[in-house]
Amino acid sequence: MKRKKDPRVNAGVSVKEYLLVLVILAILNGSNMILNKYFIDRGMLETNLSFVINVFRVNLLITAGIFVAIMAVFRQIAWSRPLRIFSEATQKIARGDFSVRIPPLRKDGKKDFVEVLFDDFNAMVKELSSIETMKNDFIANVSHEIKTPLAVIQSYATALQKDTLRAEERKEYVQTIVEAAQKLTALVTNILKLNKLENQGIVPEARAFDLSEHIRRCAVAVEELWEQKGIGFEADLDEINVCYDESLLEIVWNNLLSNAVKFTNPGGKIMVSLKARDGFAVVSVSDTGIGIEKETQKRIFDKFFQGDASHAVEGNGLGLALVKKTLELLDGTITVDSAPGHGSTFTVCLKI
Repeated sequence: MKRKKDPRVNAGVSVKEYLLVLVILAILNGSNMILNKYFIDRGMLETNLSFVINVFRVNLLITAGIFVAIMAVFRQIAWSRPLRIFSEATQKIARGDFSVRIPPLRKDGKKDFVEVLFDDFNAMVKELSSIETMKNDFIANVSHEIKTPLAVIQSYATALQKDTLRAEERKEYVQTIVEAAQKLTALVTNILKLNKLENQGIVPEARAFDLSEHIRRCAVAVEELWEQKGIGFEADLDEINVCYDESLLEIVWNNLLSNAVKFTNPGGKIMVSLKARDGFAVVSVSDTGIGIEKETQKRIFDKFFQGDASHAVEGNGLGLALVKKTLELLDGTITVDSAPGHGSTFTVCLKI
């Protein structure tokens, strides 16, 4: 099997390496000439054949010794030093230091296999660093999101123990506890779903179905929410058959529709469309809500990220992360087009 050449390797034999070979040859040739002249001046090479053979052996040994010595120095410079640098860097990573980077050794800007190895190593460390940061953020956010409803439950459960509470207050406190428990349940459920998706514990079970009817059912499930806020709802759905796992796609539509209701002010409007375009089923969920800043749009699919820093709108920052991961598993895509005060449009593309 022919081994493919790495296209990033563009360095040939350098001038230094050419000069090194010339120096080795010159030293070997010079040493032989000096040794031979020594014996010729004394007439030793003309009289005794066995002596000539021995002289040749001595020349060969001296040549080999000089060659080995020079190659040892070259090996130290060309291989041992890069390997030592690489070893020291890996030891730092093993101790948890992900800030380490290996600078290039060549000064001509070209890349040999050692330079490419260093580039791959730096890319790996950068990825490990981002994963470590995400893990720490995830743990911090999970702790915060779980601690908040638990604190509410504890506080109001303690207040319920007072005998002086009026019936209306007791009912209000109980309702607050129920809502906090529901929020905690939704958080844990979403974390478990996301964990299964990320570890591919959920294997898609594809079957053919009418996508327009599927979206209608998901829209009806949140009908009560938009009616409570007096939000108008419009749907323009073409009949398109696709082959996917319906239960996974429900995660996508439920989260997109819920977000649209959540971030649209009373009296606003939500529009859902389904069209066939270039072999794809294109689903758009638009609203006339508060919109999203450009910088925020870059992170809305990150776990636990919430565009509303004040947390005035309820949520745990997992909905869009679930949507993104689900679509990756189904080989679909999602994009967002939004501006503050002008609403948002989330567009999903699925292969027909």
